[in-house]
This record gives sequence, structure tokens and C-alpha cells, in this order.
Amino acid sequence: MQGQYVLITGGTGGLGRTVTQMVLAAGVAGVTLPYRSRKSIDELQAGLTPESLGRLQLVAADLYDESQVAAMVDGMPRTDVLIHLVGGFQMGATETFPFSDWQAQLDQNLNSTFLLCKHCLRRMRVQGYGRIVTVGSRGAVQPGAHLAAYSAAKAGVVALTQAIAQETRDRDSDITANVVLPSVIDTPKNRRDMGEANAWQWVSPASLGALILFLASPAAKDIRGAAIPVYGKA
Repeated sequence: MQGQYVLITGGTGGLGRTVTQMVLAAGVAGVTLPYRSRKSIDELQAGLTPESLGRLQLVAADLYDESQVAAMVDGMPRTDVLIHLVGGFQMGATETFPFSDWQAQLDQNLNSTFLLCKHCLRRMRVQGYGRIVTVGSRGAVQPGAHLAAYSAAKAGVVALTQAIAQETRDRDSDITANVVLPSVIDTPKNRRDMGEANAWQWVSPASLGALILFLASPAAKDIRGAAIPVYGKA
């Protein structure tokens, strides 16, 4: 991946910090990272070397605003890779789930994925090269009780990613799109919210990051439209 330019959304989260560090360690030319919270940026930067920081472009952007997404993508020298990690999780019984929360789940998980994929793909088409990696969920293929909104939104992410994979099967295209389907990821936030008793069953950010990094690399040229389960020991 040396010399490539990578866009990582959600790069300041529990998984995102690990993925960002791994991508920078792979020798890419630059990483563009949108953010909303200055505190989260400070925490990410604290774990990076000065050399890595020099290849990191921070952009304040609202990923639900198409004009801001388009401007961010167009501000990159190239858009070789999109790693879209942004998402949101909310539980609730369907009969009492507020419609506003349903819409928020679609915005956080599906609509943001559409906007990022749309504008990155626009540039990748011109280049003739690109890698798109999105994050679904186990709930997308194995929906659970009280997860209707989340599961529906993540199922949409899977369908969107696989549709893009079909659209980019041109003879001269080296563009791929794939989605990973993790179960619970072992992040500090999940440990705080869910306790640590079952953390040994969860997916490690490093192992999930390694898979994402492979799918984002030139070596994954023959993998298109894959929805890869990453369930740990759960």
C-alpha cells in the first residue's frame, strides 16, 4: 500500500485507532481522517509517531452532509482506499422504538456509507483503481431481538457493498468492494458498557484490523462482494 492515499472514517474510535495505526504502519502516502471531536483526535495523535503524524490529514466533517463529504474526498490527492468504520448501535423493542431513533440508525450506519462510497467511487472510477471496505455486523445476517433498526441498517450496508462490487466488475477496472461482519469488538467502550466477563469471546481490534488491511490492499484484487464473518469465539 506504499504511496497510496487512504480515507478512514471512524478512525478515532476503539477499532478505528487500531486500524489507523496499522494503515500508517503499512507505509501509505497519506491518511485522511474526518473527525467531530477534538478530544478523540488528541487521543489518537498521542499514540502516533511524529513521522506518522506527518502523513495524517485531519478534516472536520459531517459525514451526513453530502457537500462536506464530496469536498473532503475531492481534497485528497487520490482516493485509493476507503475504509468506512463509522456506525452507531441502539437497541429497543420494535413496538416502542421511536421513529426518530430508527432514522438515526439509518443515518449512522447506512446513509453515511452510501455518501462515502458514492464520492470515493466517483474518484476511483476516474483512476481505474480503488478498494472499498465497509463494516456490517453479525446482526445483518443473524438479526436478534431488540436489534431491528440496527440489523436492518447493517443489512443495507451489506447489500450496498455487494451492489457496488457488481457495478465495478468491468474488464479494465481494479476496484473492489467488500464488507466485514464482526460480532462484539473488544473495545474499551464495550467493556465499560457490557462488562468484561465475556470479553474473551469478543473480536480483537488487531485481528479485525488485519483483515480490513488485507481487503484494502492490492493483494485482494480477486475478492469482490465478500461478506466476511468475524465472530471471535461467540
